[in-house]
Amino acid sequence: MITRIEGNILASNTYVVSNGKSCFIVDCTVPVEKLKETLLGQKVEAVFITHGHYDHIYFLDEYLKTFDCKFYASEFAIEYLSDAYKNASRGSPYPELEIKGFKKVTALSYKGEIKAGVFAIKYFQLGGHSKGDMMFDFGKNIFVGDLVIGRDVGRTDLYGGDKNEMIKSLEFLENYDYKIMFSGHGKENEKDTQNKVIKIWKKYLSR
Repeated sequence: MITRIEGNILASNTYVVSNGKSCFIVDCTVPVEKLKETLLGQKVEAVFITHGHYDHIYFLDEYLKTFDCKFYASEFAIEYLSDAYKNASRGSPYPELEIKGFKKVTALSYKGEIKAGVFAIKYFQLGGHSKGDMMFDFGKNIFVGDLVIGRDVGRTDLYGGDKNEMIKSLEFLENYDYKIMFSGHGKENEKDTQNKVIKIWKKYLSR
């Protein structure tokens, strides 16, 4: 079961992937107290971070203090956690964000698979929206952060963004075998729907 929880900061999503007894979490966009309404006492096996922009890590400090589990992010995303310029909170309507306890976060690179309790999650290093974009795959359900957001794609003008890297990521997603895409904002979509979006943006970004 995959539950989407929409946070108040830029309507960013946190996901809870559960088997009824334990779960893992994707992104940290809602306070722990709100998150507990969905967890209902389940054991949290791991927390995954899709990228280091502030709206997706705003409550990471709370999660680090609350959950006795491993935290995972791209090796390139970790530099964003303690830098308000890189995580884009500087100049935003919200207080600048500098995560203090991020040394508990495990750095991931390239691709691989993580076992978290009964869950097996594949990960792939991508890029374009930030230096540290990471895709996570559980049972052909993929979590892509802000690489693709409904009919849109993530901005490439923030720190670490790169139009050419975004095109590469879109090509990867276009050819990757999955069923449902879960994005950092908005609702999930099937692959056929998202491939139509990707084709349009690949053409636009290639001009």
